[in-house]
Amino acid sequence: MCGKISIMGSIFEAFDKIAEKKIREAMDNGDFDDLPGKGKPLQLEDDRHIPQDIRLAHKILKNADCLPPELELRREIFTIEELLNGVADTKEKYKQIKKLNYLIMKLNMSRRNVLDLEKNQVYYDRIVERMGKKEEAD
Repeated sequence: MCGKISIMGSIFEAFDKIAEKKIREAMDNGDFDDLPGKGKPLQLEDDRHIPQDIRLAHKILKNADCLPPELELRREIFTIEELLNGVADTKEKYKQIKKLNYLIMKLNMSRRNVLDLEKNQVYYDRIVERMGKKEEAD
């Protein structure tokens, strides 16, 4: 087993030397002179809250603009909440509220958090009551 480890170590050392040589050649040729952000500090992300074993996968998904299912649900919920403000038809509003409540329930069930942190559902009667008060005020 020790022989196998030393062979692997030698291979990594060889790759390390090749990489260093290529980087040095690129620096000498000025290949790094016109890179964006030259002379500015790096924008490093704080990913300490992400478990180490999934950090790389998280970074790849983030760079590909893919959201985890929970955040995708949150985005859809936010979109429907914003659209509800512009819906005048009561039947359509009720339909959208039912969809919104379903998504909120799905989000809440997917979590492993304390129940106090769950997102509250939107209730049709409360919305209709508020709509009635707004119409009376107008």
